[in-house]
Amino acid sequence: MNPSYYQTFEDLGFSADFRLVGFPEDYISQQSEQANQALASMKELESGAIANPDEGRMVGHYWLRNSSLAPSAEISDAITHTLTRVKECAQRVREGTLASPNGPFTDLLVIGIGGSALGPQFVGKALSKSSGDDLRAHFFDNTDPDGIDFTLSQIGESLSTTLVLVISKSGGTPETRNGMIEAQHAFKNKGLDFSKHAIAVTGDNSKLHQVAQEEKWLDFFPMWDWVGGRTSETAAVGLLPAALQGFDIDLLLQGASEMDQLTRSQDTLRNPAMMLALAWFHLSGGKGTKDMVILPYKDRLELFAKYLQQLIMESLGKEKDLSGQVVNQGIAVYGNKGSTDQHAYVQQLREGIPNFFATFIEVLKYREGTEVPVDAEGMTSGDYLHGFFLGTRDALLEKDRQSITLTINEVNPYSVGMLIALYERAVGFYAALVGINAYHQPGVEAGKKAAAKVLNVRKEVTDWLSQNPSTPVSAAELAQKLGMEEQCDWIYKILESLCANVPARYSRVKSDHPLNDLFHTSE
Repeated sequence: MNPSYYQTFEDLGFSADFRLVGFPEDYISQQSEQANQALASMKELESGAIANPDEGRMVGHYWLRNSSLAPSAEISDAITHTLTRVKECAQRVREGTLASPNGPFTDLLVIGIGGSALGPQFVGKALSKSSGDDLRAHFFDNTDPDGIDFTLSQIGESLSTTLVLVISKSGGTPETRNGMIEAQHAFKNKGLDFSKHAIAVTGDNSKLHQVAQEEKWLDFFPMWDWVGGRTSETAAVGLLPAALQGFDIDLLLQGASEMDQLTRSQDTLRNPAMMLALAWFHLSGGKGTKDMVILPYKDRLELFAKYLQQLIMESLGKEKDLSGQVVNQGIAVYGNKGSTDQHAYVQQLREGIPNFFATFIEVLKYREGTEVPVDAEGMTSGDYLHGFFLGTRDALLEKDRQSITLTINEVNPYSVGMLIALYERAVGFYAALVGINAYHQPGVEAGKKAAAKVLNVRKEVTDWLSQNPSTPVSAAELAQKLGMEEQCDWIYKILESLCANVPARYSRVKSDHPLNDLFHTSE
């Protein structure tokens, strides 16, 4: 194993081991030209180049950790001003000068989806204090009614002292809008004034901002068009929930900033983000032919794989390259936590289809406090966890399964900030290596448009049933009547959904085959 592929950075409490990647001899030097081009592209990005052609915007999440890098004084001032306001808001909540009509806030409800929830959820799980967070965090991160009800049941009577963050850049994201309406309904049912519990995190003058102003919500924090959702954890999107829970956001930003500085290095062997990108390029053939398995050996990092799924797959999953050629790029990401995986899918990783590479994340410090021996030899639970990590890594190596190992001293705001910044830059580097744009997401928008079409068909279906009460009709017949034969499957599923959710109004008559069943309304 090449010792130069083992990087250690003592001042950061971080190391990266690429010795088990299986790089061919002289691979790094052979890729130097591509690596230099990726570095140059990143420098242009940080200087304010237009990176999202669909929206004509810059991508400036790196400025959030060092506002002096921003391309204008206006942006730099906005960053520092917002950070100050985030800290002031959290301090006022702690002091009780910003409180609910029923007393100091005890709980926090974050309403958002995608980057507006995944980052805060990951950070909240990673940094939660054993003594209890300043506010107990809960999330509406979907438009699932049962999930919303379950979260509300967990909040319980504390709803009267719950602070709500509604996070949406446009204010029109359906899942977040629905979550807000559900929350407003829950507050109203308890005789509570939602506006005296709510803060908006959104774009200036967005639909959500306008609602917050009209209803006189407690406060508003900006989301800027040059920060994408999946890279917004070091913006108000992530910093405000973290600060309200009592986490040290200055330390998180410091960790991110110092990792940013490290990963600007022109020396590939001293740049862990570039090494990550080159490892992904080598292991996936530059085409995503292998999946990325994230294996953090720490419960606190359980949500890291979920967070990385959006960051990596939304950034790299692209149909076309920068020249417009169809390339269907991307790397699939999945993972859990060690040693749970050894009782789940490590069997397949070791002996099944070799269609993956693993990234182990090791945390050196086991716990706060005294270790407890668990066997006659004096080994502790942490010793066992460490043994499972090393054993699993070697078990995979025996079967020629490649891996990367990242090591941090402990899980704290600084190290979490480092990990976030490391992967953000690695994604940018890899995108440059394969010639795609990591900072737009036309596929996501296509999904939203398709969903809107389904809802329009649902309206047509319910309107027809209301206008033709007690008239049994099959999905195929209704599709024909509506001139929507191509949407027949949608119509069947919509009819099925109506009967399941509003049985007092919609009925189903069984036939020889479910697809031929008849549906009608009792109106």
